[in-house]
Amino acid sequence: MKVGFLGPEASFTHTATRTAFPGEDLVPYHSIPACIKAVEFGEVDLGVVPIENTIEGSVNTTVDYLFHQTTIPVGAEVVLPIFQQLMVAKENQANWQAITKILSHPQALAQSQEFIRTNFPHVELEATPSTAYAANFVAEHPEMCIAAIAPRLSAQRYQLEIVSQNIQDLTINQTRFWVIGAENVPLALPAEEHKMTIAITMPNNMPGALHKALSVFSWREIDLSKIESRPLKTTLGEYFFLVDLNAEKPQELIENAIEELHLMGGSVKIFGNYTVYPINGI
Repeated sequence: MKVGFLGPEASFTHTATRTAFPGEDLVPYHSIPACIKAVEFGEVDLGVVPIENTIEGSVNTTVDYLFHQTTIPVGAEVVLPIFQQLMVAKENQANWQAITKILSHPQALAQSQEFIRTNFPHVELEATPSTAYAANFVAEHPEMCIAAIAPRLSAQRYQLEIVSQNIQDLTINQTRFWVIGAENVPLALPAEEHKMTIAITMPNNMPGALHKALSVFSWREIDLSKIESRPLKTTLGEYFFLVDLNAEKPQELIENAIEELHLMGGSVKIFGNYTVYPINGI
């Protein structure tokens, strides 16, 4: 089986993917849309893309593409603990505190703001397509006094030296990854819970639209673990609501809630009804 992921190798997505699909043929893609398109066009059987981080919130590229561009289902969720490391080329290990630039993915830079502000307040920051890309660039340019923020696996993969460990702002930092391409994808990992993710669009100018939408779950005692709004990209001020709900309730109860939304004039897109698999010990 071929499984696409947001590459390159040694990124956090790669770690999540190889843990969830050991022994499978893993194919890296340079961007989230490219990975989703690969699933859509049958280049790979499944794809793994990031959906949310503890510190930075939702990965809007993933949410928006899956909502606006495709009907690919979400079949599972993998939750990976995130530990950011500052790494340099081995040639620069002795004078790493004199670095002039730090490279990483925008989310990794944001997750390490306090460390950067305290230790390198005047150093230039450069965003890269992925953390692994940053690590690879540092490895290929040892003559430059630069550093990368990336996972430990990247230091091993590109033979870099970790000079500051676990620099993320929060001790408990996790990223959710969605496995897309099929419904109900079982993984050889301990299961934690069962969830459903839907997108709700209510009629324009309906007074109390969000309250009315949420009430269909409230009186049925269906727990919601997340709700946020995203632009519909039609007219300014128009949004859809992304909702994660506890799918342990009887399926008929959830279906009735969705039917009530339809009767109100709303529309519902189901991203997936899936199991959550936390990864531990990495």
